[in-house]
Amino acid sequence: TPRVRLDSFKYFVLVWEEPLSSEKEEGTGENLALNMWREEFLNNLIQSGLLLEQREVLQAKKKICFVLLSAPWSVLCYYAEEIGLRVPLQVVTTPIINWSEQAMSRLSCRSPLSHDVPNPPPDYYTCQFRTSKLDRFLASDNKETFFKTTQRHQVLYEILARTPYGKVKTGEVGIDRLLSEQVFTAAYPLHETPVPPTSLGLRQILYTYWAKWSCFRRYQPLDHIREYYGEKIALYFAWLGFYTGWLLPASIVGLLIFFIGFFLMATDVPATELCNSGNSLLMCPLCNICDYWNYSSICVTYKVGLLFDNSGTVFLSVFMSLWAVTFLEYWKRTCSALSHRWDCSEFEDIEERPRPEFTAMAPMTMRNPVTGAEEPYFPENKRFNRTLTGCMVIIIMIVVVFSAGRIASLSGSVLNLLVILLLSRVYVSLAHILTRWEMHRTQTKYEDMFILKVFIFQFVNFYSSPVYIAFFKGRFVGYPGNYHTLFGIRNEECGAGGCLIELAQELLVIMVGKQLINNVQEFILPKLKSWWQKRKISPRVKKVKKEEAKEVAPWEADYQLLVCEGLFSEYLEMVIQFGFITIFVAACPLAPFFALVNNWVELRLDAQKFVMEYRRPVAERAQDIGIWLPIMQFITNIAVLSNAFLIAFTSSFLPREYYSYTRNRTMSGFINFTLATSPYNYSLQHTPCRYRGFRDELGEHLPDYFHLLAIRLSFVIVFEHVVFFIGRLIDLMVPDIPEEVEMKMKREHYMAKEALAENQVQQKRLSNKWVKYTTSTEQLASTKPEGHPRGT
Repeated sequence: TPRVRLDSFKYFVLVWEEPLSSEKEEGTGENLALNMWREEFLNNLIQSGLLLEQREVLQAKKKICFVLLSAPWSVLCYYAEEIGLRVPLQVVTTPIINWSEQAMSRLSCRSPLSHDVPNPPPDYYTCQFRTSKLDRFLASDNKETFFKTTQRHQVLYEILARTPYGKVKTGEVGIDRLLSEQVFTAAYPLHETPVPPTSLGLRQILYTYWAKWSCFRRYQPLDHIREYYGEKIALYFAWLGFYTGWLLPASIVGLLIFFIGFFLMATDVPATELCNSGNSLLMCPLCNICDYWNYSSICVTYKVGLLFDNSGTVFLSVFMSLWAVTFLEYWKRTCSALSHRWDCSEFEDIEERPRPEFTAMAPMTMRNPVTGAEEPYFPENKRFNRTLTGCMVIIIMIVVVFSAGRIASLSGSVLNLLVILLLSRVYVSLAHILTRWEMHRTQTKYEDMFILKVFIFQFVNFYSSPVYIAFFKGRFVGYPGNYHTLFGIRNEECGAGGCLIELAQELLVIMVGKQLINNVQEFILPKLKSWWQKRKISPRVKKVKKEEAKEVAPWEADYQLLVCEGLFSEYLEMVIQFGFITIFVAACPLAPFFALVNNWVELRLDAQKFVMEYRRPVAERAQDIGIWLPIMQFITNIAVLSNAFLIAFTSSFLPREYYSYTRNRTMSGFINFTLATSPYNYSLQHTPCRYRGFRDELGEHLPDYFHLLAIRLSFVIVFEHVVFFIGRLIDLMVPDIPEEVEMKMKREHYMAKEALAENQVQQKRLSNKWVKYTTSTEQLASTKPEGHPRGT
């Protein structure tokens, strides 16, 4: 093993494996093609200006080949200008202070959430790199440190992604395709290597001040995360921490509503009447093969239902709806401040370049209307046709989900959860294929369309069962002697405890069960995979010196780590959770609390995976969290309507209020009020029994049914109008961009303009001098005697 250089983390590594005893296999056509592609790709990388160093490690049965890639200064400058990297103009001296630190400083106290993390990355005013203005940028005289490590990795990945290895028209371009074809087994930038104990490297800082479990009550070192992993990953952790913090007040309110239910369990008059009814209330069978049952048998279930269905449910629903609106508005402010601080405010509109795969496969070019540059172009009509085809596939998959979900719901919530998880994996793979086929120009647009496809599917996949229980199950049953059927099967009724307690059970199983499964997977699976990865790399056969054997090269150590699979699954898990705690909170006040506990664990597990378990991902820039924000805004609007209908049609809140106002304020007799008696013609052939409903002895609806229906519809209209109105006021009162951020943006634009203006003035002076010189030369030449050559 060669001695490791201190700047080895600037390398980008390509890896492939070759069996030692495979002379026969190497002669096969498939292996010859892979070898030809690999050689062609590496030759093209050399032609593009990259520097290559090859290392080999001999194992018991195979040889592992490492190619270390680095870019010289000229290549870095060319591609930095090509892809629009931003470089520093001036240091920002304004300190960055959190809102809690500001509040505590007014009280002359130190914030318990603050964290003194060493070596904070400085903040700069920046602009896009231009080689012609190199002397205008800070520290431009030091070629080794001028470009950050993450920027070097971005340049190297850009070259890897756009370099062909075969026919461009057939898509034989880029490292991602080569990885899928098994030409290379891995491609990754190197982690930072350990440094002397006197100084801490970024990776060590992140482990000590972020990934440890003891850091759960501290602010995350977001600037350090951004410096090491890039803006995209840093924005995810910023959003996750922000969301987790906002779950705290929602959890407190939900727990208070839940504890109110304990008081009602002991004092509720209808619950006491039901439990003391004995055998007086004989209920009709719930299905064709079910027996008669006593209403008093659900005494415990009815009382447990009061924990979820009580007078505080309305307040909780209004609170959570406004909480969601306020949370998203303040996240937009936080995101705008972070994106400006991290120089990404104009990334999507101006700076983002076309995807390398799109650049290689686009059939034509067109001038960009914003930047004026000539860029690859794919016709919109062709993309529309492909998108329309993808939509048809999505619809078919949604129908499959509905069918599978209904079959699974008959067998219980646990089987339904397993069906959900299985179909999710199938659909994600399908969405990848469809989105790649649609040929989207930028990586942001590509990811947004992929996320949208998967979310539509997952929305139906995860929420179809709770929606069915909340709004459809038990609604179209009929009555004894006239039960409604579908395909000859009697429509399903809710369980003996009612639909709301069944909905709460379904939510707890799906939400908490999914969180437990994911956390176990995130804690155990990476360790098992890492152990297996290290086990596959058997001890070396090659003899090495003792002093060299003690030190493992960083590219070998990183090869034993796991591939970072991106942020999609992390975002999806949290957004699905966000839907559960907002859309169905009226049925489960404990949902925000379970989400808070899960996110505390999730945040630390994700940090540990990125720092210790994963290979270092290529740093990616991002302006915000992408299409996830519009998705959460959509969920917030759906949540208002969902909670309104849950309270109006599934909860017992309105029937209780109606009975208290029209019958008896003590609620005595409420149980009998909600039960109807089986019709006379049914009782002649069967035992007379009771069932839930507002019908007379002929099976016709009572006036109370229509009064309650009018009240329920009026409640829905008033509820959603009031909540949407207050939410709109919050939206207007909270600006998306803080005032101080707007001032910083104007300052940065001014400085970039001044730097450009000074450069233009110098060029103008030089051109004026040249014009004066040429003019004087021409005048002098015109005075020469005729017949003599000019300039003599």
